[in-house]
Amino acid sequence: MPSSFLPRVGETGADDLQLATLPSVDALLNHPELQAAVAKHGRGLVKRAIQRALAAIRKSLAAAGNEAGIARERLMRLIARQVDTDSLPALRRVINLTGTVIHTNLGRSPLPDAAVAALVAAARHPVTIEYDLASGERGERDHITEQLLCELTGAEAATVVNNNAAAVLLVLAALGSGREVPISRGELIEIGGSFRIPDIMAMAGCRLVEVGTTNRTHLRDYENAIGEQTAMLTRIHASNYAIVGFTKAASEQELGALAKARNLPFFVDLGSGALLPFERYGLPHEQLPQESLRAGATVVSISGDKLLGGPQAGIILGRRDLIEKIRKHPLKRALRCDKLIVGALEATLRVYRDHLDDPGHLAQTLPLLRLLTRPADAIRACGERVLDAAQQAFAPHAAVTLQASRSQIGSGSLPIDRLDSWSLVITPAGRRSGQATAAVVAALRQLPLPVIGRVKEGAVWLDLRTLENDEEFRAQLKHLALPALA
Repeated sequence: MPSSFLPRVGETGADDLQLATLPSVDALLNHPELQAAVAKHGRGLVKRAIQRALAAIRKSLAAAGNEAGIARERLMRLIARQVDTDSLPALRRVINLTGTVIHTNLGRSPLPDAAVAALVAAARHPVTIEYDLASGERGERDHITEQLLCELTGAEAATVVNNNAAAVLLVLAALGSGREVPISRGELIEIGGSFRIPDIMAMAGCRLVEVGTTNRTHLRDYENAIGEQTAMLTRIHASNYAIVGFTKAASEQELGALAKARNLPFFVDLGSGALLPFERYGLPHEQLPQESLRAGATVVSISGDKLLGGPQAGIILGRRDLIEKIRKHPLKRALRCDKLIVGALEATLRVYRDHLDDPGHLAQTLPLLRLLTRPADAIRACGERVLDAAQQAFAPHAAVTLQASRSQIGSGSLPIDRLDSWSLVITPAGRRSGQATAAVVAALRQLPLPVIGRVKEGAVWLDLRTLENDEEFRAQLKHLALPALA
């Protein structure tokens, strides 16, 4: 409980409660003022809130001395505040104004309406997750999305697991366990959560064979590494970074041809999961799974929740015999998706299939694509609509200006590319300090609908690319509680 809510010495009155006269938990639980909270939240939650509030008050009164007390009205306000705090879920909606569109810590891509509806329907009702209506017999959950994935990518077969890290682990375990897998030293990546390719290969039972150097790996490096124990050739997507300058990498066409000549599978982990050419929308090109398959890859993995714009999933595409081998591996069941994800993914893929020939409609139907293609002029207009309300909310503690900025796509997708945007820049009045900017960030986080921005050059930047409801944002600013900034 914040210290500003606790009693202070010298505030006692004749009718104030002292340490020895604080009411019991049961007495407060039955107090008329708390019955509305009990009806709304349940006796268990209100009881825990009373216990926490009383514990904090007792500690404060004990530290203040015998003369300290707390007014009855203040006690009830503190309990009500604790009830409100305890009733908030840990998983809360926020407004993402960080400038990172696909933000891993904030849930990555927003789902299209059709996927949300499918997810809710699967949550509320029995569904045919593993039931074949035609035969009346047990079905296979992969069949729900497999045909759509094959139609969109040209793959012979497809299977789905709970994220792309799981997809990489499963492919390596099913196709490379107990044998050698050559990988370029420039692709021995680590991504969020300490997911390291060498560690994953060891967990999958593969023996890593490093080839080439960090910046240059030639086709001959792979050729020289292939032996009787080689299980497959592999290319791993460079996530969250790019190697530029004096570089060299064997092309997928070259690796595909080499794998075919040596009768080896060729696995490409693309990671980000684009299904359509982004340059169609004026965005940088991202490698597509259909391009890798045409180049000679026999297995490709992508994410469902990054550039694809669907739920978290790991999608494995490729040659039918290899996909069947992957599907039959014992890890597949442990890594499979539940009915909620399967339903949301199928609905997202249907959006692609039904609107792929209508780029404008697709850009409006897929929230991620809509945010990425939002014109800078429209973002600036949004900033002009909310600027006055923001300036009033922060005055006189901080100045708010509208400035050009650059958004990033995020989650390892196109890591060096930026998108023109506009941001509200909140600069604390007087001398800039880390403490002052931290206070602004904290105040934004404490709003009923928290606003998450980023700190840059002693100011707080709220990138407006992802703000589509400016009225909702203005409404939040009315609740801003900002202390004087030193």
